[in-house]
Amino acid sequence: KELLKFSHISQCMDLIVKRDYHSLCEKQPIGKMLFYLFCRSSPALQNYISLLDALVKRLIPWLCPQSPQCIDAVEKHEKSCIQALVDDPASDIFKECRKDLHKQLSGGPFLQYQESMFFDRFLQWKKLERQTITKRTFRQYRQLGKGGFGEVWACQVRATGKMYACKKLQKTQVKKRRGETMALNEKQILEKVNSRFVVSLAYAYETKNTLCMVLTIMNGGDLRFHIYNIGPAGLRKEQVQFYAAEVCCGLRHLHQKGIVYRDLKPENILLDDNGHIRISDLGLAVELREGSLVRGRVGTMGYMAPEVIDDQYYGMSPDWWGLGCLVYEMTAGRPPFRERGDNAKKEEMERRIRAGQIEYSPKSFNTQTIDLCRSLLTRDPEQRLGCQPSGAADVQSHAFFNTVNFRMLEAGLVVPPFKPDPKLVYCSDVQDIDEFSTVKGVSLDCADDHFYSKFNTGSVCVNWQNEMIETGCFLELNLFGPRGSRSPDLDWSHIPVPESQSKRHLRERFCRKQPQSKSHPRQRTSMHESCNSLALQVSILCCRFSTTIGSTTRARAERGGGAIATLGASKQLGGSKALTCLYVNLPFFRNKSVQEAPLRGS
Repeated sequence: KELLKFSHISQCMDLIVKRDYHSLCEKQPIGKMLFYLFCRSSPALQNYISLLDALVKRLIPWLCPQSPQCIDAVEKHEKSCIQALVDDPASDIFKECRKDLHKQLSGGPFLQYQESMFFDRFLQWKKLERQTITKRTFRQYRQLGKGGFGEVWACQVRATGKMYACKKLQKTQVKKRRGETMALNEKQILEKVNSRFVVSLAYAYETKNTLCMVLTIMNGGDLRFHIYNIGPAGLRKEQVQFYAAEVCCGLRHLHQKGIVYRDLKPENILLDDNGHIRISDLGLAVELREGSLVRGRVGTMGYMAPEVIDDQYYGMSPDWWGLGCLVYEMTAGRPPFRERGDNAKKEEMERRIRAGQIEYSPKSFNTQTIDLCRSLLTRDPEQRLGCQPSGAADVQSHAFFNTVNFRMLEAGLVVPPFKPDPKLVYCSDVQDIDEFSTVKGVSLDCADDHFYSKFNTGSVCVNWQNEMIETGCFLELNLFGPRGSRSPDLDWSHIPVPESQSKRHLRERFCRKQPQSKSHPRQRTSMHESCNSLALQVSILCCRFSTTIGSTTRARAERGGGAIATLGASKQLGGSKALTCLYVNLPFFRNKSVQEAPLRGS
């Protein structure tokens, strides 16, 4: 609670927040929940939120005019939704209905929301979200792996307890290998992606020597480990279908954002604790403008599409070729263009990809799997499955996926066919991971600061808000006053005193210091007399204490100075009165006679 303490609302008004309905009330999770709370607090808006919840549960009766929850703006959609449910039950049959509901809410209700305490609370959450992120934000645990530019470590957010994987890029390694563009590109693309099938970026920050990306932690290992290290090479048919379907959903999300992945292979597909997969390592991904193409020989040999090898222009086609290679390898237990133990050279691999024959063993492949692989591994990208205008929809409608409900899959409601054992480690031995050696001859200078400033952006909005909700921090902290009133931190009538003033007042009270003024000289005289009196009392107390140790020590006190006599007394008491010497030697007491004090006291 101390790490996530709300600032008073008066301290949050300088935040720059775009007042856009879609961003504040639909896209941002905490903003959406607070807007729903606002609507539920208003009797006139309760039916809107109830109807939105009903559409998620696919409750068509709520659209009937006879239903008490029905709203005039959506009555016209009843017949079309019923027909769509019959024709294509897996489609988004309530899309237009939701669109009209949000159009109604984005008018007057949204303006009222911005004047409410719920929007003020949203600003408080945004203030927390934009706190500076440093290495002290996290607890660091064991090393998980190593990549080309750095290492991956398990870490935990101190405030919420959520576990992440921290990808640390060594600044000197990045500069030596000229990887600034690749590192920044991966970070910026991850910021734009929000899918349960792609690794999410939660935080980005820098330390003195590293650039850090805090990502979704995946404890189940990668698909390559599962294909080759658990039982016979290859996976069961239900696993192949499930993983291929989730990869297809991830590619669809990337393509909708205009992003081509270009590095699809088993090593980059990771499993979480429950057995769901996510696409990782977007360092080679590139964002395309609408209708544009890109050219470049990038990727991993053995999984690169023919158009990539031939250095031609392409769009999203290499990703569907990569999906074909992935399905083949999961099924056969080997890549489509390489036998196990085969160390073919680069030129031979390129020849096989351009014109080599792909073999399908009847023991591993059924008819549907063969047809899917042949459709995805078509060498002409214009004829390849997924490269037509329908894109991923054509792949998802293939007979190979006829038992997959993609709507439920995208909602996370399908149970995975395999769940990793939490007691096992699905990766190589950590002792086999080499440490990075020191890079010599590379120095960091001011010219690098511009690049680092683009990288060091702190929390990622949507993922940070999801963390607050998933860990229970939102429910624990999002409290208001009694009977729906404003809590003290939202009360405009009780604005707290700035911290600097409160500290000064506390110091004045502690020291009993009176404010000095030229027009009141008696106050300065009184203060001076008070200090002299205090010093005299402390001197008397110190020397009275020293007289209790005996005549010998008392004689020393009469012959010597105050500080020397007191130090002698301290030695007699085994050092228990050493503080007395320190007090008397302070500049505040140096003009006070310690020898005279016992005589006056007596």
